[in-house]
Order: sequence, then C-alpha cells, then structure tokens
Amino acid sequence: MTEAYWNGTRIAASDDIVTVEGNAYFPRDAVDPAVLVDSATTSVCPWKGTAHYHSLRVGDAENRDAAWYYPEPKDAAREIKDRIAFWKGVEIR
Repeated sequence: MTEAYWNGTRIAASDDIVTVEGNAYFPRDAVDPAVLVDSATTSVCPWKGTAHYHSLRVGDAENRDAAWYYPEPKDAAREIKDRIAFWKGVEIR
C-alpha cells in the first residue's frame, strides 16, 4: 500500500499507483476529498498536457498547489487521467 502524508495526516492511500517521472499518481477516490481545496493554477507539460492543481488543507494549515492532476492528458499520458500526485513536502511512503 502506498500512502501520502502531509502535516501529520494520511491524505491518500492505494495499492493502485501509477508512477510517472518519479511521481506517484493516486486514483482520485484514494485521496481524502476533505483535504483538497480547488485552485485556479494550471501548468503545461509538453507530453502530458495541462495540469490542474489543488491546495491541501489539514486543520488550520494550507499547502498551496501541492497536488496536481490531468483531467484530459495527451495520449502518451492517458494512464494518469484524473489521478492525483503530490509535492511540496507531502511524504509518499
């Protein structure tokens, strides 16, 4: 089981992980929806497409744009469609 932790809280857990460029992509339903805060931030990867972001909120702490996902990835990255990956201090175990 792969798990993601931030601010002392488990925010995601799954046996169904897709790893791309060293990042663990969790199925959306494996991520606690209570910690996800919508963000208007996007970025573009030449081969994956446009990433959209969520900030994380655990208790009173917020980690801005610490989660990203590809709702409509390019064909080369279709395996990560709508899966969520983390950075900015999120620990993957």
